[in-house]
Amino acid sequence: MNERQGRPADAGRAVGRRAGTRRPEAATPAAAAFAPRAATMRDVAGRAGVSVSTVSRVVNANGYVKTGTRVLVEKAITELGFVPSGAARGLVARRTGLLGLCLPDMGPAEARYEPWPLRTPVELVEDAGHPPGGAFWGSRYFGEILRGAEYAAWEAGHALAVAVARPPQAEARVRDLAGRVDGLAVVAGSLPDSLLEHVAHRVPVVLVAGRRPADGYDHVGVDNSEGIRVLVEHLVGAHGLRDIRFVAGRPGTRDDIDRFQGFCSASRALGLPVPAEPFLRGDFTRDAGRRLAERVVAGHRSGRAALPDALVCTNDETALGFLDVLGAEGVRVPGDIAVTGFDGIDGARTSSPRLTTVEQPVADLGRLAVGVLRACLADPRLPRQDLVVPSRALVRESCGTH
Repeated sequence: MNERQGRPADAGRAVGRRAGTRRPEAATPAAAAFAPRAATMRDVAGRAGVSVSTVSRVVNANGYVKTGTRVLVEKAITELGFVPSGAARGLVARRTGLLGLCLPDMGPAEARYEPWPLRTPVELVEDAGHPPGGAFWGSRYFGEILRGAEYAAWEAGHALAVAVARPPQAEARVRDLAGRVDGLAVVAGSLPDSLLEHVAHRVPVVLVAGRRPADGYDHVGVDNSEGIRVLVEHLVGAHGLRDIRFVAGRPGTRDDIDRFQGFCSASRALGLPVPAEPFLRGDFTRDAGRRLAERVVAGHRSGRAALPDALVCTNDETALGFLDVLGAEGVRVPGDIAVTGFDGIDGARTSSPRLTTVEQPVADLGRLAVGVLRACLADPRLPRQDLVVPSRALVRESCGTH
């Protein structure tokens, strides 16, 4: 039995299944006469003058082959145009060579992709401001995770399949992906617990960000709570700010929960009021940050609510949305209000003013997740891994530091 998950050791590996196929249409004699026959491993062996098992060792990089013999086999492969059957190799090795990455759907439930309504190859239009949106494909955070995972997979000789858990077919698509890959990296908040548990009984699963290994999964992430604590201490200690509010993301998201807990812990330690709930709540997107900023500005101008000293946003996309609106509405950042984020995406470095944030090496999260999956495949009996990636607080102009 697999000591890590209480199942047979091979249960965590994708096993090839013979799919039902349709009988091909009968070829005409003329077509059959001219149809090229695909080269086989036996053909390569005959051309190179070696055994089929030697060709197999070269093709699968499995076992020792003399350099001269390898050169002969590779030359025969090139001359014959031999292409190994991935399906056949997967059945033999009980591997597909494919790793999976599951990302959450970060767009609003009503969001749909709309093609550009342009009717000419190049149309000159006046930019009236930021377009509505905020759907998943605009998120730099998940793009960086994907970039790190893809590069690590490529470096190790694997391909990477990506699925976005977008309703209403999310569960069916993720189950299908789990049946095709050797292991699956799941970004926190992508899947419900029941589906995550089901998938983990089929292939090794590593969680990226979010939950910790107490939930029974390998995990790579950062210390969210500590990062927020450092930001709050800086706002109070370096700038003397006291009325500091937390702007949250989607409810129930593990990263968001940890960051809010870090905010409350820091507030308590510094003698600030400890809120029972976040000041405002968005959905991690820049568009949601803009909408929340419009509410803050409207309340301030009507006299219903004074501006707080600072806003600690749960992520950079939300904070950048605030900067978009506050600057356009004449609210000075940081003169009237300080703003901070979390993640360290490129937009935080180039915003005006530049955004104070906690930078985490996001691409490394994807890279390390692939590394954990490969380790699990190499030895299913390994103990659970919890890799905490170092982060750093980048102090910039948006909090008042010059």
